[in-house]
Amino acid sequence: MRHRRKGRTLGRSPSHRKAMLQNLACSLILTERDDMYYEGLMQGDGKTPVNPPHKGRVVTTIHKAKEVRPLVEKCITIAKKALPHEETAEQFASTADRNSEEWRSWRKSEQWQKWCAARAPVVNARRRAYQILQDNEAVAILFEEIAPRFTDRDGGYTRIMRLAKPRLGDAGVRAILEFVGENDRVKVKEATKPAFADDEADAAEETSSEAPTTDETVSEDTDNEDKAEA
Repeated sequence: MRHRRKGRTLGRSPSHRKAMLQNLACSLILTERDDMYYEGLMQGDGKTPVNPPHKGRVVTTIHKAKEVRPLVEKCITIAKKALPHEETAEQFASTADRNSEEWRSWRKSEQWQKWCAARAPVVNARRRAYQILQDNEAVAILFEEIAPRFTDRDGGYTRIMRLAKPRLGDAGVRAILEFVGENDRVKVKEATKPAFADDEADAAEETSSEAPTTDETVSEDTDNEDKAEA
């Protein structure tokens, strides 16, 4: 019996399931790579070039997407908490080239001690993310590109969208797992007039239609003068 056992087995052993979710999480993060990375890469036949994937989006089954979503959001939260420490460490960092005289003097100064103390939480966060993802490139993209994008967002970094067309072969329900913010649908609101603007326009038209024109008023005045003289 599976009493109080959370999560989906997905028809795999625990080790297989863990590796699969790690690979899926890394695949989602690695889609943020630059398109230049895919130039010159060929598919298995050696003739067809590899097209860059859609940034921040992967297509999988809906059950896998629901299982890997908490894993990805946990990694983003770990990286977000390390951003303030990175900013503090940059204040004590040195821009000199490694093994230069200036860099060696910086290593012997108190600034290096302060830099190490400020950098320690960042190193710890990167190790925690690597323990989950097991991919150095994915960890680097996570801390350098993805985490700064969600500094003003408290959770909910990904979304799952169910696809209407099932998977060919076993008719499995497919879904899109993607980062929010990049592919959001923005509704453009039309410029609406105030409610009282239409009333004022109608009133102006009514007054203009009721008021006589200048030629009519002049002709009426001349007729009255002629009658008075007669």
